Amino acid sequence: MRLALALTLLAAPLPAFAQEPGPQDARDTVQAYYAAIERGDFRTAYGLWGRGGQASGKSFASFRQGFAATAHSRVETRNPINADAGMSQRWITVPVDVYATLKNGKRQHFRGSYTLHRVVAGVSASRADSLWHLSKARLVAVR
Repeated sequence: MRLALALTLLAAPLPAFAQEPGPQDARDTVQAYYAAIERGDFRTAYGLWGRGGQASGKSFASFRQGFAATAHSRVETRNPINADAGMSQRWITVPVDVYATLKNGKRQHFRGSYTLHRVVAGVSASRADSLWHLSKARLVAVR
């Protein structure tokens, strides 16, 4: 009887748990950020920064103005590094190469990283807080 019960429990489906966003989701967030910039959807791009855009360190108007001379941009992301966890906080760094073409035809290349942040699912009343958000950018021009 015990063996039959044990086999029944092992064969039972496991309950579905909400999957925590992982490293690929962080990369996807950085790629979504540049896709929004490329299509001129600056409100969405700004919103991918933490605290409703405030983590960018700019007002929305200033953020948008920062791309006024940009005709096109794209990003290449690499495998995330430096994943770190606190009690209910998560951080991860996504290395990037950013390529931009200005409206005057000049091309730019930047290399660096974005640090992303999120809270553990269930800690905040807002589900959005458990998604990756841009927290910090470190980009330098490549000559």
